[in-house]
Amino acid sequence: MRAARLIKMVLLLQSRPAMTAAELARELEVSERTVTRDAQALSEAGVPVYAERGRVGGYRLVGGYRTRLTGLARGEAEALFLSGVPGALREMGLEDAASAARLKVSAALLPSLRDASRTAAQRFHLDAPSWFREPETPELLPAVADAVWDDRRVAARYQRGEEEVVRELEPYGLVLKAGVWYLCARVAGTSDGPFRVYRVDRFTAVEAGGERFGRDEDFDLPAFWAERAEQFARSILRAEVVVRLSPRGVRELPRAVDAPTAREALEGAGAADADGWVKVTLPVESEEVAQAQLRGLGPEVEVLSPAPLRERFARDARRLAELYGGDGSAGGAAPR
Repeated sequence: MRAARLIKMVLLLQSRPAMTAAELARELEVSERTVTRDAQALSEAGVPVYAERGRVGGYRLVGGYRTRLTGLARGEAEALFLSGVPGALREMGLEDAASAARLKVSAALLPSLRDASRTAAQRFHLDAPSWFREPETPELLPAVADAVWDDRRVAARYQRGEEEVVRELEPYGLVLKAGVWYLCARVAGTSDGPFRVYRVDRFTAVEAGGERFGRDEDFDLPAFWAERAEQFARSILRAEVVVRLSPRGVRELPRAVDAPTAREALEGAGAADADGWVKVTLPVESEEVAQAQLRGLGPEVEVLSPAPLRERFARDARRLAELYGGDGSAGGAAPR
């Protein structure tokens, strides 16, 4: 523990011109007294740590000293590629590895480039979760992440509906989508079997075994996820509605429903009528979902079929007319 702290202290001093005892104590999560003892230990070991007293004093390395302890470990190098997503790193339990990797890189850079991490952080930040929801880190995510990084099979219990399923899995990769973590895995022993997707927050138990699995080198996580996401989006579209859209409704449709679905529907639309309205057949999840989505288009859409959905919109239109059709005074007719 102390050896790792001493190495980190040297790397910190190598990456900056000087640091006060308070700054070092904060970075190393120790007391200033411990910093003083560590600096003395480094000096006795031959590392030229020099302490300057006074208001602008602090600790520094003398004579351009540079440690050779800047080689990245595998875990640190892998974590470094994810350093733009600090929240995800923290949730997977990789924050310390990423911090060590950034520190080693900073120590190896030329002095003129040592502010690169700060300037990059000022210019780019990824906030993965969607709006209006409190992200929750699955309790078992760190255990799953460890197995993914180490290519270890896991014995897992997974909540699927009302039943709990037991599986031995080969965990290939993790995906963070709109604040929700997913595991892409293959059932152990099915080297030619399909890859499946599991929500990490539905795991009730995960235990990594001692056995590593041989990865399918042809597996492409981004490509697999893109294909599976498209399949999922299409699989839930089990109904169709026929609508007329005004020119403005055509422009607004991709913001009211799934954008790729809207584009495909508009590409198959017929010619516009004399007023610029077009007739579109739109795949939807259900009539209820279609009503909620299309309601946002207001008078720029007319539902033609199915008849029950058209009646829903007609009923809404009558209620709106009752609310807004009077003299504008508060307390219009009560909705029915």
